[in-house]
Amino acid sequence: MTTIRWNGWLAALAFVFALPVFAQSAQTPDALIRQVSTEVLDAVRDDPSIKAGDVQKVAALVDSKVMPHLNFQRMTATAVGRHWRQATPEQQKRLQSEFKLLLIRTYSGALAQVKDQTVELKPVRSSPSDTEVVVRTEVRGKGDPVQLDYRLEKSGNGWKIYDVNVLGVWLVENYRNSFAQEIGANGIDGLIAKLAERNRSAGSKS
Repeated sequence: MTTIRWNGWLAALAFVFALPVFAQSAQTPDALIRQVSTEVLDAVRDDPSIKAGDVQKVAALVDSKVMPHLNFQRMTATAVGRHWRQATPEQQKRLQSEFKLLLIRTYSGALAQVKDQTVELKPVRSSPSDTEVVVRTEVRGKGDPVQLDYRLEKSGNGWKIYDVNVLGVWLVENYRNSFAQEIGANGIDGLIAKLAERNRSAGSKS
């Protein structure tokens, strides 16, 4: 599952800048990003334990601020692809749990990288009636700008994010390739076991 390892801190960093910017769902997604992203960056920079990769602090931050604003079932189902419909309810539950933990673990490395970055939003091409939009941004700091684009959907609970584009690669679609390889070789339970193994390994190093 080499693709999973490739995602690393850049993919997680995308969520750091994108979320929890949807705290006030009545606003447009780009307005929310503009309003809250600076606050998020300041909070990360001011918390030494998060910058150091404290997994418990990261998990608490993600659970309270990030996960409520993700359509996590859609993210997991898209990453698993056509095999999602073949999974039992228990397997789907375990896939979501392990996938969530995988992202939380990668956040610890991402958060440690946050220093003097700022976020620049691009014009949003959408209409008020749209229920799905793409918000395009760049993270600017030392070095080249990092392209970060976000796919969002509007539901009864407001805007929720369901995919992130990092440097031209959509995160969930990227996971789908590696997940399909694992399922093809070892089945759905094999993917669950692989994700659990990686999460245990990451946890033992924290």
